[in-house]
This record gives sequence, C-alpha cells and structure tokens, in this order.
Amino acid sequence: MPYFGGLIILVILILASAIRILREYERGVIFRLGRLIGAKGPGLIILIPIIDKMVKTSLRTVVMDVPPQDVITKDNVSVQVNAVIYFRVINPEKAVVEVENYLFATSQLAQTTLRSIAGQVELDELLAERDKINMELQNIIDHQSDPWGIKVSLVEVKHIDLPLEMKRAMAKQAEAERERRSKVINAAGEFQAAQKLSEAAAIIEKYPVALQLRYLQTLSEISAENNSTTIFPVPIDLFQPFIKKMMSDDKG
Repeated sequence: MPYFGGLIILVILILASAIRILREYERGVIFRLGRLIGAKGPGLIILIPIIDKMVKTSLRTVVMDVPPQDVITKDNVSVQVNAVIYFRVINPEKAVVEVENYLFATSQLAQTTLRSIAGQVELDELLAERDKINMELQNIIDHQSDPWGIKVSLVEVKHIDLPLEMKRAMAKQAEAERERRSKVINAAGEFQAAQKLSEAAAIIEKYPVALQLRYLQTLSEISAENNSTTIFPVPIDLFQPFIKKMMSDDKG
C-alpha cells in the first residue's frame, strides 16, 4: 500500500508538470529536446515531462515609452525628443527564436531610429510635420522588427524639449510675424478704402448733384445725435447767378 500511494503521488506530479493552460491572448512555444516543434494555445496543452519545454508569449499590444533622446537637428539645434511605440507579437516562434529579448530589442531599435530620423530634418519640420515623421518612424521600425515576428502598429512623437534660448528666439519670431500680418492687413484696408473713395469721387464728378445729396445725408446723421450743433450746408449752385451777374457788370 505505501508503494501504491507513492505511485499515485508520482502520477499526480507528472500530470501537474505536463498540463498547461494558456489564456486567449497567450501562446506557448514548445521545444522538444531543444528543437522547436511549434507554438500551441490557447487552452489546454499537454507536455511531455522533462522532454518538452515551453516558453509563454503574450500576443497583446505592448505600449512602450521611448526615453528622451538627445538629438541635433539638420540645422544644428540641440533638442530632446521622446516618443511612444505600440507593437505586438504576431509570430511567437520568431519572437522567441530569432531574438533573445524582443522587448529590449524593440526598445533599442526605437531609440536609435528616433535619433536617426530626428537628426535628418530641420527644427521647423520636426515641429510642424509630426505626422510625416511618425509614419516614417513606424515604417522603419516595423521593417526592421519584422524578422522577429513583431508588428509595429503606431509610433507617436510625444514631446520635443527645446533649449531656453531657442524658445525665446521662436517667441520673438512669432511676435514679429504677428506684427507683419497686422501691418499687411492695415495696408490692405487702406488700399481698399482708397479704391472706394476714388470710385465715389468719379461718381460725384459725373453727377455733381450727388454731392448735395451727401450734404443732406450728413445733416440727417448729425441731427440724430443729442446736444449737437447742426451745420446746414448751403449749396454753391445757389450763388452762381449772382457770381455771373457780378462778372458781367465788371466787364461792362
């Protein structure tokens, strides 16, 4: 009986070491006597004790923060740039066999690629065209990590830290640009006003009575105000008969 009880305990231990349960997002890469036989899961997996070894791999998306990198841009500006990368394992066998630690390898690849790409562009492009830079980073990292069974779905530049002197220079540049726009808008307004006044003068020259109508309109506007002095404009045409008579008398 003692031998029978020991046998039962041995069988239980063997079954415990042979049975594995993997979650939906997990895969088990199986090695039999050191040779890769494939990936299994999810669910219940039976291993041969001592002979089989399993390496568990997650298929969930990994969100990895890329530490700030010191970069000198194409126009010789020193900045610090950091980013975030989203990737997942799509081939568990390659992720285990082709690279020693795919998380560390992907992190190092992202850092070196970020420094390389940021150093190839000027500061204005780095600040204004982030979508283009993000796409270029994603394509390069995804291509380089493909032999490891890694799929990079997204890379985003999070923050660009500028030197204090550069921030002051950019603030002065922005202020000068706003002042330039203000002067251009003011000049455009003066130009449009001059055009309208020129058109109005041409109309008044063609129809002199329009000037008298303008006088009356001005009088109506002045009378609408309280406690105002009303000035009645006298048309010059009323004095023309007297002026002509005086001129004829002088000639006579």
